[in-house]
Amino acid sequence: MSEITPHEGNLLVLTPGLGAVATTFIAGVEAIRRERAKPIGSLSQTQTIRLGRRSDHRSPLIRDFVDLAPLEDLEFGAWDVFKDDAYEAAARAEVLDQEDLAPLEDFLHSIEPMSAAFSKEYVKRLDGPNVKEGATKKDLAEALREDIRRRKEETDADRAVMIWCGSTEIYMKPSECHLSIEKFEEGMENNDPSISPSQLYAYAAIKEGVAYANGAPNLSADIPALEQLAERNNVPIAGKDFKTGQTMMKTILAPGLKARMLGIEGWFSTNILGNRDGEVLDDESSFRAKEVTKSGVLGTILQPDKYDELYEDLNHKVSINYYPPRGDAKEGWDNIDIFGWLGYPMQIKLDFLCRDSILAAPIVLDLALFLDLAQRSGRDGIQEWLSFYFKSPHIIEGHVREHDLFIQHFRLKNTLRVLGGAEPLTHLSENYPMSENVSEPTPSSNE
Repeated sequence: MSEITPHEGNLLVLTPGLGAVATTFIAGVEAIRRERAKPIGSLSQTQTIRLGRRSDHRSPLIRDFVDLAPLEDLEFGAWDVFKDDAYEAAARAEVLDQEDLAPLEDFLHSIEPMSAAFSKEYVKRLDGPNVKEGATKKDLAEALREDIRRRKEETDADRAVMIWCGSTEIYMKPSECHLSIEKFEEGMENNDPSISPSQLYAYAAIKEGVAYANGAPNLSADIPALEQLAERNNVPIAGKDFKTGQTMMKTILAPGLKARMLGIEGWFSTNILGNRDGEVLDDESSFRAKEVTKSGVLGTILQPDKYDELYEDLNHKVSINYYPPRGDAKEGWDNIDIFGWLGYPMQIKLDFLCRDSILAAPIVLDLALFLDLAQRSGRDGIQEWLSFYFKSPHIIEGHVREHDLFIQHFRLKNTLRVLGGAEPLTHLSENYPMSENVSEPTPSSNE
């Protein structure tokens, strides 16, 4: 295990996007720092981690076990197409009540967005005046790098992480310019349309040694060029698409149904959402990117190739509907047609009235702290152990994408145990001694 560089100084958290998710995250951190709220939903702040046998009764909080940056040392920076500061943006998003925002107004007014690298070509339902100009995409990427350096200096930050909290871009597949960093940089110089703004942010972050996570389904850092650059520059990366509402419930329910060997004939999922994300996803090209990440979870969990009689003919439908009156209070409705003993049919109806940004904000916090820990631990490239937080986890080529929330959670905690200098758990040694022919698993350098 690599020696971990201790946390010192300030950690700058950069968010492309200063909308509902980013402002809810920033306001929440400040409210917690002022002891006006609790960090509910954050594993890094509220969850314990068992060490050794259960009978040893050693279960410290994660934040007390590994050397995470404390909330008091977090600084913030953001980009957005609108000029609203964090207070104005939060008020416009209408996620948090005015009575919760008002005590934080002074702090939130101090966070003003930097001009965004943005093109309406990639997010067709969004536009704004606070946009950078540049002759080439390389010029825009260099401007983003300068923003990172300047914001670090302004906040006296020793290190930084970047978490994409912007809107969903149109669906894209990797192209020739994504195959190597040399081709990618040439593509930026030539304004290749295959290079989207989110890829410019990822490039700028990695070039500046800043860990990067993608909270949307965009094709971003999950291309060979930026994967190679991340390894070359010793930068950890993770993604993609925050796992919050309906998909989170799927990755909880599907493993349970499979564990009981219950068949599934159909899974119909629909969403209504009224915030900026809902408006953006009302465009078919942006929805396609989201549809891919939302639809991909069941196949890996259920393994229809192994359990064909139970899942091979599963009919899985996903839709998202923009409904402005709902605002950030997203509703995910699922109808699941299952069958059991002797093939007899049953149904599950699930109506999840969730708050999208309330579920996403603690994910942003955890990713920022865990990616910073990973970087100080000498871990670079794709961080598969952070799959717990994503609909479509970024994985190393040749690996199988894991969607089972409980397996993801077990892997996350085992990696934290290793980073903290403890043995990973197998659950075999609690009541039975390990066979002398079986060794404890050792996570790879990228887990």
